Amino acid sequence: MLAHHTLSILGIIMALVLGESGTEVNAVLFGSEITNPLLQMRWFLRETGHYHSFTGDVVDFLFVALFTGVRIGVGARLLFCEMVSPKPKGFVKVGGVAMYAVSWCFMFSIWRFAWKKSIKKYHAWRSRRREERQLKRHGHLKTR
Repeated sequence: MLAHHTLSILGIIMALVLGESGTEVNAVLFGSEITNPLLQMRWFLRETGHYHSFTGDVVDFLFVALFTGVRIGVGARLLFCEMVSPKPKGFVKVGGVAMYAVSWCFMFSIWRFAWKKSIKKYHAWRSRRREERQLKRHGHLKTR
């Protein structure tokens, strides 16, 4: 997180001092912060005790999908355009690669979180199904 914010600040300063690459810096900052409302929603749901609900699952899914689509997908396209363009200076390109690398570090962490959460939910679902079958088999669960 510190690397992300440091690179963002350095990118803004660089664009202001040089008077160029402002579009690229703004695009990167927009893509970096577009998932922030979902992060804040996760925090709010946790603080109010509503995170472990369908709403919490939807917010997590949207966060992972948006992060993957924007920061990794659109980010790759923006990085490619920056790298092939002769206009940005070399250190601007290095900054773009660094910011994209930070996004991938976040992405691995997010995917690991999503995988663990999915596996946990799957096991809970299987356990409930197994219990329901046991109850039906022994005649303790009404079928109507």
